Amino acid sequence: MTDLLTSIQAALDLPPTPLSVTEAGALPSTFAVTELASASIGAAGQAIAQLILQQTGRLPSVSVDRRLASFWFSSSIRPQGWQIPPLWDPVAGDYACADGWIRLHTNAPHHRAAAERVLGQVADRAAMASKVAPWNAGELEQAIVDAGGCAAQMRSWQAWQQHPQGLAVNAEDLVQRQTFETRADSPWLGSVARPLAGIKVLDLTRVLAGPVASRFLAGLGAQVLRIDSPTWNEPGVVPEMTLGKRCARLDLKTTEGRQVFETLLRGADILFHGYRADALEHLGYTASELQTLAPGLIDVSLNAYGWSGPWRNRRGFDSLVQMSSGIAEAGMAWKQVDKPVPLPVQALDHATGYLMAASAIRALGERLTSGRGGSARLSLARTAKLLVDAGPVPEQPALRAEEPGDQGRVQEYTPWGPAHRLLPPLTISGTPLQWDLPAVELGSHRPQW
Repeated sequence: MTDLLTSIQAALDLPPTPLSVTEAGALPSTFAVTELASASIGAAGQAIAQLILQQTGRLPSVSVDRRLASFWFSSSIRPQGWQIPPLWDPVAGDYACADGWIRLHTNAPHHRAAAERVLGQVADRAAMASKVAPWNAGELEQAIVDAGGCAAQMRSWQAWQQHPQGLAVNAEDLVQRQTFETRADSPWLGSVARPLAGIKVLDLTRVLAGPVASRFLAGLGAQVLRIDSPTWNEPGVVPEMTLGKRCARLDLKTTEGRQVFETLLRGADILFHGYRADALEHLGYTASELQTLAPGLIDVSLNAYGWSGPWRNRRGFDSLVQMSSGIAEAGMAWKQVDKPVPLPVQALDHATGYLMAASAIRALGERLTSGRGGSARLSLARTAKLLVDAGPVPEQPALRAEEPGDQGRVQEYTPWGPAHRLLPPLTISGTPLQWDLPAVELGSHRPQW
């Protein structure tokens, strides 16, 4: 874990503060997935510890449970008497082409419709497999992307390093940080117990990475308001990712929606967004415009494939980036099988989420010192390089199986039924991770602070 943590600390300009790691074992992978979980969560904890040191003169101790960190990289909620809807659309997944493999991402109805515009409508995976089989993987990937869908050909790491997008994103910093000249007078309103109390987070992200980031900040006292479009839903993810948040809907393509959004923005301290690289700009919200609307704003953004190169605006998800960047192909070789082998969890999403959270906390520390706002840009593909660069790991013992004592005692009353959460994987002395609000349905609240 040392190399991964050192790389993350350098990217965040984070002093190398002590981090103790407990428990043994690892998730099964040729890659250091459990180490990535521990390092990214640990770095987010270290960022909070540095903020507390800055404000109080006291440096808390930080500890990560690598077993619980691995579990949280899968899911944290444990429903009592109900089930979370399936994460995947029935035809999402990997398919053999004439010359290799491709992954289709069809969870959103419009993404499935795009794939079916290219391949024809299907009822099940068997029908989809027969339609994919004659295609060249690269040609099918491009055809689905051109139709507005999401797909990724399986490439090797060597091929990705020579691909124009791989060359571009691998040359980027893990976290692209910037400080603005605009200033805001914003004193620290927190405490050691709730260091982010008084901080307002406007969260425009979806699915996993961004929601992981805002969930972490909510656990430290931040007020998080998540905004979704009127039609968006992700039922398999919402119970996991809305913990601690209020959730509203807005249409940013209407005058009324934009007016409400700008009012919210003026009250925000931190903005998380995960649109494609130029999507907010097309709506008129450039980085400079955001600072004009909300001086001192901390602007943290995410995309799939990086911020430069020909794919900077391409739709993408963790599972697709694993295919593109050689991770699934390396897993296939490791397992000695004839089909793609992804990571055991969506580690690129979760790790990037904790890096987003740590970036926001570091920028908050800067703003409390100088009043200046800041930005950070991250991508799933650049996090993939961090993991691949850590190299293959020797086989490790399995993690100790989950047991009832791993769950917190407090019952969470959600719209779907009662649930428990796993105990937090991170311990910061004097600063418990705890959430004031249960998970809720999207659109449950008004779009107001």
